[in-house]
Amino acid sequence: MNWVRHDATLQVFLVEDSPAIRARLAATIKAIQGTELVGEAGSVGAAIEGIRSTHPGAVILDLQLEDGSGLDVLKAVYPSAPELRVAVLTNYATDQHRRACLDAGAEFFLDKSADFPRIREIVRMWTARTDSAALGH
Repeated sequence: MNWVRHDATLQVFLVEDSPAIRARLAATIKAIQGTELVGEAGSVGAAIEGIRSTHPGAVILDLQLEDGSGLDVLKAVYPSAPELRVAVLTNYATDQHRRACLDAGAEFFLDKSADFPRIREIVRMWTARTDSAALGH
């Protein structure tokens, strides 16, 4: 199943259980030209359902959710959409978590306390790749 759209808009789904952080991330994503925020979720079930129904090109994924782990979300959606771009953003940035997330398909594993500003840079990079794909490069 090819979920990546071949127009110049990167569709992003946001998974974060903290309403304040989710609002901050949503504002960051919405401010980046060439992106569209297609959904948000704060729990494992809502994230899996939302990602499967919206078919985004990218997911910003919190590791610690209300009812489980973002790793569960990644393992549920990535096998059927290996072109999905995923950045995990967590307060639990241990080597064990990093390895598990990268092995499950995440492209980036970021520490919320140190790497939060990198989200803008990563989404811009993904958007540039989406632009290139839409142009046939």
